[in-house]
Amino acid sequence: MRRIVLPALLGAGASLLMLGQATDTRPKFQAASVEVAPAGAQGFRNMPGRDGRYTLKNATMLDLVRIAYGFDADKILGGPSWLELDHFDIVAKPPGETSPDDEKLMLQTLLEDRFKLAVHKETKPIPGYALTAPKKPSLKEAAGSEESGCKPQAAAGAQSEGGSGTLFIAGAGGGNPVRIALGPGAMITYVCRNTTMAAFAQGLRSMIGANIGTSPVLEETGLKGAWNFDVTYSLGLVGLAAGGSADRVSLAEAIDKQLGLKLEERQVPTPVLIVDGANRTPTPNAPDLSQVMPPIPPVTQFDVASVKPSDPGSSNGSMGVQVGGRLNVHGMPMRTLLMLTFRDPLNLRTMQIVGLPKWADSDHFDIVAKAPPDAAQLDMMSIGPPMQALLKERFKLEYHIEQQPQPAFTLETGKPKMKKADPASRTSCKRANAPAGSPGGSQMIACQNITMAQFADWMSYNGVGLNGPVSDATGLDGAWDFTLTFNFQAMAAARGGDGPDAGAQTPVAADPQSGYTISEAIEKELGLKLESTKKPQPVIVVDHIEEKPTEDQ
Repeated sequence: MRRIVLPALLGAGASLLMLGQATDTRPKFQAASVEVAPAGAQGFRNMPGRDGRYTLKNATMLDLVRIAYGFDADKILGGPSWLELDHFDIVAKPPGETSPDDEKLMLQTLLEDRFKLAVHKETKPIPGYALTAPKKPSLKEAAGSEESGCKPQAAAGAQSEGGSGTLFIAGAGGGNPVRIALGPGAMITYVCRNTTMAAFAQGLRSMIGANIGTSPVLEETGLKGAWNFDVTYSLGLVGLAAGGSADRVSLAEAIDKQLGLKLEERQVPTPVLIVDGANRTPTPNAPDLSQVMPPIPPVTQFDVASVKPSDPGSSNGSMGVQVGGRLNVHGMPMRTLLMLTFRDPLNLRTMQIVGLPKWADSDHFDIVAKAPPDAAQLDMMSIGPPMQALLKERFKLEYHIEQQPQPAFTLETGKPKMKKADPASRTSCKRANAPAGSPGGSQMIACQNITMAQFADWMSYNGVGLNGPVSDATGLDGAWDFTLTFNFQAMAAARGGDGPDAGAQTPVAADPQSGYTISEAIEKELGLKLESTKKPQPVIVVDHIEEKPTEDQ
């Protein structure tokens, strides 16, 4: 009996073992490093395929989910409160040649394994727009021979009546940028020929300065055939009451008054991705990661470089890095070169530089340099170390770092006008369109479920016009919801004063026609105070630098 039963038992055991070790067929990276991004890091960078690695730097979980599943950020709902707050660095090694779609699937697997991410898809009504024709439209039927499509061009009065800026948009087929002068009120014109209403509705989202989100625009005009028409509107304004002044026309106003159509807000059934859960702390990296995925050495110096003074009268200030690590600089003053040299690649801020000679602003230089072929891919975020080595060699740069009093700011309490936050909502601060009727140059910040310490840190790095770090001294506990509208033009007008908006300067009284400076807005709209001070901070002191570079070798 034993000769019969034992093989049967072994066979059953082997089958059970195979079931317990089912092969994981999900697409996977061969190896991956997942780390919390350094504190103060700014600027999400997506670098698939760089140096044979798949690299995402300073990415929130919302960024990671958006890339992995192909959903716009505003169509990713739910999830924990930190979904837009915490930032991560991911460097992964794909298994040989992989397509972008394969990399997305591999990122999905990584998020499932390392963060225990769980998601599902639904269709939900979310805010959007519909294009309708409640009255007879002011459109001309197309002959059918015109080239189809809508193209931007300068609005009327852009030159003769004093325009309000210039746009450069990408040329067709990757050609040279096209210059478009804006008319008064930041207006631009789209010329549409042989265009169906379906094509017009579909293209509204991509029109410059339309700001109507990423949801599809429902086409409900009932108009058949193709049409010729022009539409002129002010950049960044959407709603019917958004103009605020005679020379500013919102997109909805333009569509209504110029075309006889309506752009109406509507709840639009839209596919969305629901985040059911995710761990805030990723699982540890594999202990043998450095052997499986050895780090690529960064660029610390250029292989070869040509440095020459720019020709007199040459164009000013261009710099770029080509694929392969070739740096091209044309007409760049020394001060700018030093600012790029000492810019922190994490938060993009440059330490104060003192001790420069006068020629650092007047003398311009052309540089062509090549990174070593075995080093990491060079880009504008990583040129600091090799540029410093170049300046030391060719301009005999000598410097030291010391602590000096520099502008800084403290956020202090007054009579808070903010709303206590729902702790389950996502933590975020986002830029948004200024309210209807706001002066030109206004900008709104919408913050949700954010502490005062987080808000102070956000202002330190997110370009609100302050030239120093902000610390929290409010003593306010918990998290808050609020909006804040300020105006860069008002801040420029206040530079001659003596307060926060000018570094260690107090702004002049706000002009109702130009809006509030950031410090005025914080006081009047939030009931807080932004006080200027000086704090010791590291400063670059240039001890020596020569005006003429040494000769090329």
